[in-house]
Parts: sequence; C-alpha cells; structure tokens
Amino acid sequence: MSSGSAGTSGGGGGGGSFNAFFEGWMVRHEHYLEELLSVQQRNESQEDDLKDLIKRVLSHYQQYFEEKARLAQRNVFLVFSPTWFTSLECATLWITGFKPGYALRLVSESVQDLSREQSQRLRLLMEETRVEERVLNEELARVQETLAAPPLLEMVRKRARRMDAAEGVREEAAALATLRKALEEVVAGADLLRMSITLKVAEILKPEQNVRFLTGATRMFLELRNLGLQKVVRKRNGMVLKGI
Repeated sequence: MSSGSAGTSGGGGGGGSFNAFFEGWMVRHEHYLEELLSVQQRNESQEDDLKDLIKRVLSHYQQYFEEKARLAQRNVFLVFSPTWFTSLECATLWITGFKPGYALRLVSESVQDLSREQSQRLRLLMEETRVEERVLNEELARVQETLAAPPLLEMVRKRARRMDAAEGVREEAAALATLRKALEEVVAGADLLRMSITLKVAEILKPEQNVRFLTGATRMFLELRNLGLQKVVRKRNGMVLKGI
C-alpha cells in the first residue's frame, strides 16, 4: 500500500506542516500494519511481545490526536476542511474524525471469539458511546446555529452598509473568537471520546484479540485512503484527457 498524497495544497494556519507530519505518520501506519499482520502469522509470539506492539500502535494513534489538537489551537477551521485527506476520506468524517462507535463495530467484525462477559461489556460501552455521540452532535449543532443568530446577521448587514466600520470589525473579531473557541471544544471532546473508546476496547480484549482489532482498524484506514487516492488519480487522468 502507498500513502501517497491527497493532491491538495497545504493551506495556511499550520496546514502545510501538518500535511508533512501526516505523510510521515501514514508511512509509519503502513509499517505497523505489516507488523500486526506478521505477528499473527507467528503462533509462538509471546504475550509480552503482543502487549508491546499493542502499546506502540495505540501510541501511534495518540500521536496523531496530539498533533491534530495543536493544529486545532492554531486554526480549528482547517480541521473541519482537512487538506491532508482525500474527498472520499472527508466524506466519512464525523466531527473531524471517525465516529467513535465505529471502533466497536470493528471489534465484532475482526474478533470472533469474544466471551459472554466481553460481549456484555462491549454492549454497555456502545450504549455509553451513543449517548456521548448525541451530546457532541447537539453541541456542534448549537455552535452552527450561532452562525445564523441575529447578532452575527446584524454585523453582516452593518458591514454591507459600510456603517460603524471600526466597531463592526471589533464585534466580528469577538464573535469569531467565540465561535473558534466553541469549535475547539467540540473537536477536543470528539477526539477525547475517540481515543478513550479505543483504550476501553483495548482493556476489554485479550492481547491476541487486540492485535486482530488493531489490524482491522489499521487496514480499514489504509484501504479507505488508497481508494480515495485512486479516485483522485482517475479524476486527474480524466481532466488530462479532456485537456483541462
């Protein structure tokens, strides 16, 4: 598999540096998939070795969230229009990332030997996750509603009439800062839920099961990216043929 490039510009506000980070992160992502697949082929793998690999893969995902959080503090609007993802990847996003409940669905797809206790704990975790997802959806909806709130609309009208220019600029800056802060909090909450769910799943599963779960998650991420990149290439080739 090849991580390649999404074929988009880096943009401002730290987007270019994050694109560079993401390219390197994707290379390491591919290496981890190879390691996860390899360890499953070795029946003699020791439990300590499996735990070490699981820890490193989870740290790999944590690194992405930490770097993304730093970008969100610089330009939260960019994480809602990520230049490092293809259009296909962007179409699957939920509050700038994967929907937390999907991690739990991946468990059922990749781990077939769950005990009754494990299945029960995962069902409870899914119920909790759905509640948290609804809360975050509602928070994001409230933030989006502020964009059409009367104060913001009035500022737009003032700017259109070119009245109270200096005051209008200050009001717009304050409103934008409030909006930015609210979006940062929603993104941080969504990323925290994503990582906490993944860690809770890891606690429920046995080492061998965790390896299968992480293999499924890592493979899914790469397959989606490769499909997105193939779509970008087909679109470019079509444009070349049309002489655009």
